[in-house]
Amino acid sequence: MLARALAAEGLAPGARVLDVCTGSGMLAIAAAQRGACATAIDISRRAVLCARVNARLNGVRVRALRGDLLTAVSGERFDAIVSNPPYLPGDADLPERGAERAWEGGHDGRALVDRLCSQAARHLAPGGVLLIVHSSLCGTDSTLAILREHGLRAEVTVRRSGSLGPLLRARAAELEARRLLAPGQREEEVVVVRAAA
Repeated sequence: MLARALAAEGLAPGARVLDVCTGSGMLAIAAAQRGACATAIDISRRAVLCARVNARLNGVRVRALRGDLLTAVSGERFDAIVSNPPYLPGDADLPERGAERAWEGGHDGRALVDRLCSQAARHLAPGGVLLIVHSSLCGTDSTLAILREHGLRAEVTVRRSGSLGPLLRARAAELEARRLLAPGQREEEVVVVRAAA
């Protein structure tokens, strides 16, 4: 979904694209395959290595860096920033290691989403865009508000509804108690938010 949204931007060859919370590197690789100068960032050493290996296996160049969100590219600007950050509501503390770092987004799922939204404008070139995906359970309106507070024009461009995944289903009772899910709700909407500089 996010790769299609990035492709729809029609970026020119040589455009600078940053994939934050890259995981496997898929979004950076998709951008590089379209002629972009792609950079991938993740806090996980294994994810950075995975992104490098996958880029090589796909015959493209991706600069893969280890860092906490945008710290590794301080002072740099990009034509597009894409991110599928960890956004599942869970414990208040983010895990410091392990596979859970790929999905745990803090108490309300917004620990990394809010930080990214607050920092993105400083890293976008004029006319640049941020594309971020997350669940409606995390508060789409909050994401739009933070982006707008930082001077970006923000809107939801893609919405997909579906059943809760296994991790959210396992937490459904807890999420209902915290009012992140309505009683009996077992569906979520996954959105792509687009914010333009």
